[in-house]
Amino acid sequence: MPDKTALITGVTGQDGSYLAELLLEKGYRVHGVVRRASVFTTQRIEHLYRDPHSGDVRLRLHYGDLLDAICLRRLLNEVRPTEIYNLAAQSHVRTSFDEPIHTAEVVAIGTLNLLEAARDYRDETGINVRFYQASSSEMYGKVIETPQTERTPFYPRSPYACAKVHAFWQTVNYREAYDLFACNGILFNHESPRRGETFVTRKVTRAAARIRFGLQDALYLGNLDARRDWGYAGDFVEAMWRMLQQRRPDDYVIATGQTHSVRELLDEAFGIVGLDWSKHVRIDPQYFRPTEVDLLLGDASKARSQLGWTPAVAFKQLVRMMMDADLNLARQERTLFDAGYREGNIRTAPVEQIALPRRSSAEALTAVT
Repeated sequence: MPDKTALITGVTGQDGSYLAELLLEKGYRVHGVVRRASVFTTQRIEHLYRDPHSGDVRLRLHYGDLLDAICLRRLLNEVRPTEIYNLAAQSHVRTSFDEPIHTAEVVAIGTLNLLEAARDYRDETGINVRFYQASSSEMYGKVIETPQTERTPFYPRSPYACAKVHAFWQTVNYREAYDLFACNGILFNHESPRRGETFVTRKVTRAAARIRFGLQDALYLGNLDARRDWGYAGDFVEAMWRMLQQRRPDDYVIATGQTHSVRELLDEAFGIVGLDWSKHVRIDPQYFRPTEVDLLLGDASKARSQLGWTPAVAFKQLVRMMMDADLNLARQERTLFDAGYREGNIRTAPVEQIALPRRSSAEALTAVT
C-alpha cells in the first residue's frame, strides 16, 4: 500500500504540532506549510525534526501562505498529498476585532484559495485528495440552543467567527458542487501546554506558575463569567484524522460536553499552587470583546457514534497538565533570574522543548524546502 501523504497548513501551531505527531506515528509522510518570518517559529515541532540529509525524512517544511494561490497550487503538485488539513488562521478572537480585514483575508479567502487549489489538483492528477477544514465553536456565538450540535444555526459575534462561517460554507459548497471529499471539524476550545500564552487558559496557568515563583505579581483578564467547553488538543487532532478516514465526507462537532467558567479555571489553576487568585487577578477593560460570547457547550454525539471518538482528558486533568508544564518552565526561569539573567525575555523555547538539544539556525534552514 502506498504511503499516505498529508499537507498541514498551520503546522507550527498547537494543533499542527499534535497532528504532525499523530500522522508520523501512523506512518504518514507529512509536509507542513510555514510562513516566511525573520525569526524561527518551529519550536513546537523541533522534537519531530530530522536532518533531511540523514535518509528517510518523513517531515518536511515548505514556505507558503494561504493568500498566495499560485504557491498553494505549486505545493500541491510538488507534494502530491492524499490528505490536506487546513489549520492555518489568525485565530485569536479578541485580536480579530483589531485586525478584521487581515482576519477575513486569511481565514475566509485563504481557505477558498486552498479549496480551489485542491479541486484543480484532484482534477488534474486524478488523486482523490481529502480535505479537512478547521471550523470553530465561535461560529455559534450568541447561541440559539444549548448544547450546540451540527444542526444548531450559527450566530457569529466576532470578525474571526464571521470569517470561519464563510470558510465553513465554502467547504460544504465544494463538497456538494464539486464532489470534493471535504469535512468541517467544528472544534470547541481545546488547550494544552503548547497553547499560545495570549490565550486565556495558558495565560492563567502561566501566570499562576510565575506568581508562585515570585516572577510576577498580577494577572490581567477580561470577562471572568464566560463559560467554555475546554478539551485537550491532543485528543482533538485524533478526531480530525478520523473524519478523513470515513467513506463519506461530513461535518462534526468535537467537544467534551462539559462547560466551565474562567472563574473555575482560576480556582483550579491557582488552587494547585495554593494561591488565592482574587488577590492577584485584575480586570482590564481592553480584554473585553465588543460582542461577548457567554456560553459554548458542544454535543459530540455524532462524532462518538460515527467516528468512535471520545475525549480522554477531562478538565481537571487538562489544567493539571498545563500547570505542571508551566511550573517546570517557571522553575527554570527563576533559576536563571537568580543567576543574574534579568534582562529581556529569558525564555528561549516552549516548556516541552527545553530539555531537548536545539539545532542551529543554519541546520534549521535545511529543513525548509
